[in-house]
Formats: sequence, structure tokens, C-alpha cells
Amino acid sequence: MTIGDLLTAQARTHPDTSALIDPRARKPLPQTLTYAELDRAIIAAAATWQTDFGLRPGDAVLVFVPMSADLYIALLGLLRLGAVALFLDPSAGKAHLEACCARWAPSALLATPQAHLLRLLSPALRKIPLKIAVGSWLPFTRRWHSIVSPPSTTSKVNPTSPSANAPAVALTDPALVTFTSGSTGVPKATVRTHAFLLAQYHALAPSLHLQPGDIDLATLPIFVLANLAAGVTTAIPDADLRRPGHVDAARLFAQIERQQVTRITASPAFFERLIEYGETTHRTLPTLRQLHTGGAPVFPRLLEALGRLAPNAHVVAVYGSTEAEPIAHLDREDISAADLAAMAAGQGLLAGAPVPEIRLAILPDEFGCVRKPETAESFRAAHLPPGTIGEIVVSGDHVLKGYLGGHGDDKTKFKVGTEIWHRTGDAGSLDASGRLWLNGRCSAKIDDLHGRLYPFGVECIAMTFPEVRRAAVVTHQSQRVLVVEANDFGHALEAQLASAVAWARIDKIRFLDRLPVDRRHNAKIDYPALQKRLKSGL
Repeated sequence: MTIGDLLTAQARTHPDTSALIDPRARKPLPQTLTYAELDRAIIAAAATWQTDFGLRPGDAVLVFVPMSADLYIALLGLLRLGAVALFLDPSAGKAHLEACCARWAPSALLATPQAHLLRLLSPALRKIPLKIAVGSWLPFTRRWHSIVSPPSTTSKVNPTSPSANAPAVALTDPALVTFTSGSTGVPKATVRTHAFLLAQYHALAPSLHLQPGDIDLATLPIFVLANLAAGVTTAIPDADLRRPGHVDAARLFAQIERQQVTRITASPAFFERLIEYGETTHRTLPTLRQLHTGGAPVFPRLLEALGRLAPNAHVVAVYGSTEAEPIAHLDREDISAADLAAMAAGQGLLAGAPVPEIRLAILPDEFGCVRKPETAESFRAAHLPPGTIGEIVVSGDHVLKGYLGGHGDDKTKFKVGTEIWHRTGDAGSLDASGRLWLNGRCSAKIDDLHGRLYPFGVECIAMTFPEVRRAAVVTHQSQRVLVVEANDFGHALEAQLASAVAWARIDKIRFLDRLPVDRRHNAKIDYPALQKRLKSGL
């Protein structure tokens, strides 16, 4: 049983239910694909990969295609065949491209015409044997055609071929590989097997309350696979998702209303755009029944604003990482006045109860040190008591067991008996009820003459001020500095902030016009970039 098998089961049970709605679909693809149409297109895609392009199970394809019907037809065709899809961030630079292709050599490149231009800069991309363009034809490339055939059409697919009938794909076979830049310059490759994708789906489905009949405006590609397995209709946003903090909210409002979207899964930056537009135009989104946000810190005021934007929606913050998604979740309605007071007093950011599918513990913060293998007894003895901050570690079927070639395993993995645990690199604590509280990255903590300070305690307080858009705590010139991005700042706000965080022994409060954030979600503070900016005096 694979994610593809679950999708096929949905096609048999609910053939006429919409699976994908792509407002930017290119002909001959329709803007709306039913589950039956999508399943047939995937079978045809698997045949195309095998028969027309000569791919075999185990071959790898580097994919540079944005969220679209074309992407999911091609991707699920690869998975059906038993091939491997490779994903990386092309904006990370030429060296990153070269290193990733050296780590796992692609047999083919599937890319938009614009992405194919990267071949002019990258010898590694030019060496890929087969080059395929999605969209317009380009010289020295083959063209990808996503074909949706009617049920009565006789397909060229041989019914006895592995591309027509589900191939003998082993659950342990790799399905998706994503590359991230490592601190040593060696890219870390996250290998998701078919078993991992299935386990992740079984963790996400209850956590996200996935229900057939829902229409989800999904902004994160991996969540679309879970939607398709669960029978949920995915509406692909009519937006450039490479910069979620700059999407056209008016266009998205129109799409949500036109397609009667019932749920959205997105980063805080994406939701902030919708909230700003809704408040400016005095409009709400009453069709929404489920909102899930994560990928960056989710502060209480964002959850409250989402409640006003979508008055009929169940609003949930999801905490997770690339290696473990999800880890914990928090329902807006479960945040008590005492929780808000604790966050405003510096306890940290409440993330909620760990999901049932995960095992979680808090260990002493030994960031930068390799953890040696432990026995079950020594591991239990190392657990920190409730209310004590340490490093969050997790284990479970949907938790990544290691990276390609073991690069990065020594810093992020350790064994307890035969079980592999993942070090999230996040600091946090458990309260008396077993709920998880976050205190920031272990690497961002401050150790000085005043003691140890984790950033979220102070940043949560700063984010209770309506004028503050973002806040970060760093050390600069041997001082603790609270850096603030605010809509309106002056001596009054500075004095109020100083009073609220006096317990943290902050030496200076500095206002910047904009704090640097991560490229993927446009929401997490980029602490190294902020340090560079402070050092440069900007």
C-alpha cells in the first residue's frame, strides 16, 4: 500500500469527485480534474516516463516545476513507476546545484522553460542526459504532455505492463529526495521512502482533520499528497508561492469565494496577507471551516486574527519540521487565559499536545555535541522534568531516520537501543499537562554573564504589542539586543517594551525597518542574516 494506491482507491470510490483545481492549468488539461481523470493521467504519465523517455524503477528525475496539475501528474507517475523525484532550491546558487547533482545523479531534468535557463550556469544540469520542458518547447529538450483521456479511450498502456498495473514498488524504496544546504557546505539529502510518505499521511490526516468533500487551498506541496490520499479536493492557489509573504490577497479572496474553499493550510506569512486584506476591505471568508498554519512561529494574535477572518473556522497551529511533520498541534479554542498570561510573562510559545503518532522527550540542551547511543534506562533518566527547558527530540514512523550517506546524522540522530531518535534543534519544555512549549532554536540561545536566555520568551512578549510585526533577540557587541520591526515606533513603545522584558536583562532595543526572514515561508527570523546586518551597521 502506497500513497498512489490510496489515490487509486479514492478514484474507484469517488471517481467524479474533484481531485485538483488548477486555475493556471494549460490546455489540454482542464482546470478541474476528477479523481478518475487524475488516476488515468497518472497511469499515462507512468507509461510516458517508461516508454517514451526510457526511465526505469530507481532512476531519478530532478524536478523544477511549481505547484500545478502538471507537477502532480508527473510526480505521481514517477512514484507509480518506482522512480525517484529530486527537489532542491535553485535559488541557493550554482555551487548548491553542482553539489546536489553530485550527491544523487539525475537521469532526467523536468523543468519549466525559465528553470531550464539554469543550464547556462550549471555544468551539472547540462550533463543530465534527458531534458524535458513543461510548457513551451525549447531547443534540445523533449516536451512534457500531461494527458487526460476519457474512460472510453483505449490507452497505449499495455495492461500487463508495470505502468498500467501498480508496479512492485517496495515500501522501503525511495520516493522523494529533497536537498537542503548544510552548515558545512555539503547538502543534506532528506530521503522519503514510500513507507515514510504513508506514515506521514497517517499522522497528518487526523492532525489536519482531513475529510472527503473538503476543498483545501493548499500552499505546501507535501500536503497535497495527503489530500489526494484522503479524498480531499485540492485547490492550487492562484499565486506565486515562492514568496508567500507577497501573494496577491485580492486574487486569493476571489478564488476562495469562487471555488467555495472550505480549508486552508499555509504559513503565517501567507495568512497575514489574507488578514491584512480582509481588515482593509472589511471582508471575511465564511466558507472556511478549517485553518491550519505552521512552518514558523505561530503567535496567539495570529490565531485570533484568523478567527476574525474566518468566523466559522476551526483554527489550528501545527508544529513540525522537514524531518518530522507533524510533531504537535494547538487548537485556538484550547488556549486559556492562564496560557496567554504565561506567554506574556516569558514562558515561551505554546505549541500544544504532541500528536499521538510521535514519541517526544526533552533532554538537556547539548547543541553542537554528538549524543552517544543510550540504553532505555539511561535515556529515561536523562528526561527533564516538566517546566525545564531543553532540546526537543522525537521518534516515530513519520520521523526521518537519517540522511543520504549519513551526512548530518551525527549531529541530528542518536540511538536508544535499536530505536533512532531525531534532534529537532529546537528548545522547549513540557508542562504538567504534557503540552509542548517552544523557546526557540538551541543555536539562538544566549549564554553570558547573566545566564542562559532563549529568544522565544522575550519575542513572545514583544509580539503581544499590536505595533510590533516581528521581533528577535540576539547578542551584538556583547550585549543582549531586542530587535523590533514595528508599524509605528517611538520612545513610548521602546519604554513599554523595556519594562515588559526587564526580567530578561535586555541591554538595548533597536528598531529596524525590516527583519530578515527565511526564503521558504517568509516568516521565520533568519538569525545569521540579522547578525550580519547588525554587524554592518545597517
